[in-house]
Amino acid sequence: MFNIEEELKKLPDKPGVYIMHNAKDEIIYVGKAVVLKNRVRQYFQSSRNHTAKIRRMVSQVEYFEYIVTDSEREALVLECNLIKEHRPKYNTMLKDDKSYPYIKVTVNEDYPRVLFARSMKRDKARYFGPYTSATAVKDVIDLIHKIFKIRHCNKNMDNVRESDRLCLYYHIGQCSGPCKGMISKEDYKESVGEVLTFLNGDYSRVIGLLTEKMEAASENLDFENAAVYRDLIGSVRKLEEKQKVNSVDGDDRDVIAFARDGKETVVAIFFVRDGKVLGREHFHMKNTEDEDDSKMLSAFVKQFYAGTPYLPKEIMCEVPIEDEEAIAAWLTEKRGRKVSFRYPLRGEKHKLVELAKRNAEVVITADIDKIKREEARTIGALRELESLIGLSGLKRLEAYDISHISGTETVASMVVTENGRPKKSDYRRFRLTTVKGPDDYKSMEEVLTRRFRHGIEDRAKYEEGLGEHITGFSVFPDVLMMDGGKGQVNVAERVLEELGLNIPVCGMVKDDHHRTRGLYFHNEEIDFPPNSEAFNMITRMQDEAHRFAIEYHRSLRSKDQVHSVLDDIKGIGPKKRKALMMHFKEIDKIREAEVSELTEVDGITEALAEEIYRFFRD
Repeated sequence: MFNIEEELKKLPDKPGVYIMHNAKDEIIYVGKAVVLKNRVRQYFQSSRNHTAKIRRMVSQVEYFEYIVTDSEREALVLECNLIKEHRPKYNTMLKDDKSYPYIKVTVNEDYPRVLFARSMKRDKARYFGPYTSATAVKDVIDLIHKIFKIRHCNKNMDNVRESDRLCLYYHIGQCSGPCKGMISKEDYKESVGEVLTFLNGDYSRVIGLLTEKMEAASENLDFENAAVYRDLIGSVRKLEEKQKVNSVDGDDRDVIAFARDGKETVVAIFFVRDGKVLGREHFHMKNTEDEDDSKMLSAFVKQFYAGTPYLPKEIMCEVPIEDEEAIAAWLTEKRGRKVSFRYPLRGEKHKLVELAKRNAEVVITADIDKIKREEARTIGALRELESLIGLSGLKRLEAYDISHISGTETVASMVVTENGRPKKSDYRRFRLTTVKGPDDYKSMEEVLTRRFRHGIEDRAKYEEGLGEHITGFSVFPDVLMMDGGKGQVNVAERVLEELGLNIPVCGMVKDDHHRTRGLYFHNEEIDFPPNSEAFNMITRMQDEAHRFAIEYHRSLRSKDQVHSVLDDIKGIGPKKRKALMMHFKEIDKIREAEVSELTEVDGITEALAEEIYRFFRD
């Protein structure tokens, strides 16, 4: 038994990381400390100075553990890694998990290429970025190939065979053909130099070059090529327009500001490279309502730069961040050169921070309505459902659907929502084994029995220390949503009673058009109010369960070609099998048919009918 008071006395007087666990063994908070003994004890002392979030977290702590490090910087790195891996419930977190593309020029090769890259490596190539749009990067690379005719292939240029042909890109004017000596090595390197100049933002030189070519083509009455050059000039000018916001110098820096509105926080970041704003991005943060600006921004900086490979020389922030010295030392070591933080209060740099802040404000204003709509269709729908059926604290719902073809290949689906949103990791599919023919009640009985027995077994294993507790089966729903009325509800309640489980069951009552019109609960039909979010949520669940079951059924049919017992009868192929099923509808009716009845089916001769008859009776 973990005794918190006793364990607090054992905490060392050293830097490290502490990890808080709840009763389900989930990691709910990760933090770093300069002195573990002092920091961890603070959580369990008087709660007067704690925020509401910390008080909630502490109330759920079942036990804690810690990892000692040699320095605060090591603790910071470990904290970042653990937060990224476990995403604890009470840590201030980035909602977004984004990576940024780069343009890579392989200047270390004799005939360099221009490539799309997802990360920077120490490989002597030149990298440009990060860019905020993968589409934009691909467009720029495509433009480079059209203008400078840089090779696409990864051929070993020292091992080109005589039999090798010039590629398609050469024939459409997007490669200069260095592999076959169509351009000298010196001229190719000159083209690569022009590419580097272009990627560094000197568009005027390229525009001038293209303009000369356009005018020459026009004078030679080559209007088709003149139009091509004209379009390329237009593409370069569009790219130039996107990067007209200039910094006061040519350094690389990131500019970070934020906007807050109640529980919502948006952080905006501008990427300035060689003095030009190369791109911008925004991130939503969660668990920020009780965090002050300095701590919130510190959490963002640690999580963002733990996941991005490029580090600028300078990071400009709206407010000073917590743990600035340790974070700067960590980023400096990661970059290999000094990284510093700046907090400009006036001048051009301050204007750039203000521009980032205005962008964050625009995003949060635009997103607030979207967030409210999303909350209405999820959490709001759950609250409506609670009001309709008289329950409270609903979080997890499960719905089921049965799918078969005339009683063959019966399958079932289980779909799950948590807080009104689909939880696809907990979806499950069942291939029924005990039910013959189209009996939806017995099919549902088998599915629910298998589902909850599996869950009970998983829970028992966990209690014995032999398995994980949090699995798709071991977490039970707050309400079962049955695709049908009283009959399906009775089946579910009987299965739950036999297994000793007390879980509320709702039936989804349908109208004449097979659409849900209300709920059957506690022997009463409950109608949905007009324009009800609860109705929309349950309808989505019903449609999702049906879709998931049908997809599974289709996958089995395509995999097994609907292998039927009929396939085992000599003389029965796909066409005759289909004809029999179309005529009799069910396997059981074929099984019981007389020879004379079987011969009524197109293509079934008397000899084959006798073969079928004997097959089912031998």
